[in-house]
Amino acid sequence: MSLSVRFAAQCAARQLRASTRASSSLLVQKRFESTAAAPAANPKIAAIVDQISTLTLLETSELVSSLKSRLNIPDLPVGGFAAAAPAAAPAAAPAEEEEAAPAAAEKTLFTLKLEKFDAAAKPKVIKEVKNLLGLSLVESKKFVESAPKVMKESVPKEDAEKIVAAMKELGATVTMD
Repeated sequence: MSLSVRFAAQCAARQLRASTRASSSLLVQKRFESTAAAPAANPKIAAIVDQISTLTLLETSELVSSLKSRLNIPDLPVGGFAAAAPAAAPAAAPAEEEEAAPAAAEKTLFTLKLEKFDAAAKPKVIKEVKNLLGLSLVESKKFVESAPKVMKESVPKEDAEKIVAAMKELGATVTMD
């Protein structure tokens, strides 16, 4: 009796393995055909994609470089914009020294710093900081209580003046640096 049960279990296992192999090969086949199965929304785009897919790696590289030059897209390191800013800063230092005098006369971007606030106006200041910085209520409360602290950096002059005026009306002192 136990021999027949074992034989039945082995047969069932073989059938299960055979069916999973067939379904997995079907999945792999569907994966490779997934782009062909998706209808193109725009025939012009579909034609371009077909042409690009026939290019070699060298031709694709040339295509990318010519698109970057035509569309004025800067070359970025692998890290993206976040890694590009620190890398570009040392290279721009000599140019900044030459333009330091004119830039000082025409400063357009400011750093806003919360210096102090009236204790009676604390809830209003917390609410305004929450709206300006997009913080939660608890984070805004901790931010206001840790004054003096930088609120925003690289703010245009008009926006900075509006923020300073709004905070002054609420009873807070904000400086533009």
